[in-house]
Amino acid sequence: MNDYELKSSDFEKISKLIYEQCGINLHEGKRELVKARLVKRLHAGNYKSFSDYCHYVTTAEGTDELIAMIDSISTNLTSFFREESHFVRLRLIISSILEKNNSRGLTDRFKIWSAGCSTGEEPYTLAMTVKEVAAQKPFETMILATDISTKVLRIAEAGIYTHEKIKNIAPSMLKKYFQIGTGNSEGHYRVKSELKSMIDFQRFNLMHKFKSQAHFDIIFCRNVMIYFDKQTQGVLVNKFYDSLKNGGYFFVGHSESLTGLNHQFKYIEPSVYQK
Repeated sequence: MNDYELKSSDFEKISKLIYEQCGINLHEGKRELVKARLVKRLHAGNYKSFSDYCHYVTTAEGTDELIAMIDSISTNLTSFFREESHFVRLRLIISSILEKNNSRGLTDRFKIWSAGCSTGEEPYTLAMTVKEVAAQKPFETMILATDISTKVLRIAEAGIYTHEKIKNIAPSMLKKYFQIGTGNSEGHYRVKSELKSMIDFQRFNLMHKFKSQAHFDIIFCRNVMIYFDKQTQGVLVNKFYDSLKNGGYFFVGHSESLTGLNHQFKYIEPSVYQK
């Protein structure tokens, strides 16, 4: 079996390509991680070296492998109700908007974007939160869930999770929104169609031009920008700002903030901002 060597020149090429493609900043400290994740791709494709692999993914024929490379490099740590205070805040925001719409005679319709949705736990948590608020007064909600990784999107669309994955979901909500597996499916839980129908999963690269302006009521982009440098973060934050309706809300991860970035958002509380 080929024990591939990742030379400095090849690591620099890969880092540059990943940065250009999806904004992820791979510094020297990530070199061994990059090698560990990509060596499987080299074995699978019978490439002679990292140099051959780098060349192939930059050709027209290598487009699919380039996507596979990005899938391998991307980090996809997530869970249901991760950073739970955000969903407590979300319930308050939605209730407030419903109250205002009711007083103005406006139609209740929400558009939410889960940017960097990974294996689906975040958008499904958003859907459950919306459903709980809507129990008294139903309203229409569309959730766009995007990620650059086709691999995690397949998992998200399937909506099947192990017992370990659903441990943060309250038993009452688990019963309400999941089908509990039996027989050969014991220990697995499938998201019910009523939640799936609220979510549109799409592959999208945040470095590309956004499709719409002033479109969303709420955007979640949590624990994604920590992989970008300040310049890329600044550009991305302002694209999110333009994609929100006036008064819309922007959520980032608890370990993230917009401090040091040039933006127009109003600070609400740690990791929560408003247009």
